[in-house]
Amino acid sequence: MVDSPKEPSYDYIRGLVDGEGCFTFCRAGAGGKRIKLPTFAIGMSGRDKKLILAIKEKLGLRNRVYEYRPRFRKDGYKRDGVAVLMVRDVGQLKNIIIPLFYGGLIGNKMKQFEDWVEKIGNDPDVPERYKFIYKIYKAGFYDKNPKFLS
Repeated sequence: MVDSPKEPSYDYIRGLVDGEGCFTFCRAGAGGKRIKLPTFAIGMSGRDKKLILAIKEKLGLRNRVYEYRPRFRKDGYKRDGVAVLMVRDVGQLKNIIIPLFYGGLIGNKMKQFEDWVEKIGNDPDVPERYKFIYKIYKAGFYDKNPKFLS
């Protein structure tokens, strides 16, 4: 990757997430109870860290990019390091991640996204503060307030 990557478009980010991203949950402990934190993540080879940073900057995300060192497999093959951007913050999920991908995905990734939002609203292990995302999603808020059109 060149030192100064071209600023990625929203469509480019959606396409990249279709192959390299996921909508998932991270387990955490709070007050002795196991909870599920809704999480958006995109990870790529460490060689593409600058691209991950460009995506973070384009979207205005405050999260850090995690770097994992290269590792050797049992068969002696050396795997590249990995750069991962994870978003768990309710405000950033509600105001950046959901609007970016709402109506902007197709195929299996669209189903993964829709199932993820449904689980945010219906899984009792997801903290209550995240349920607002599901409520406004179902109420059509993102249809009436498109944010990422280009």
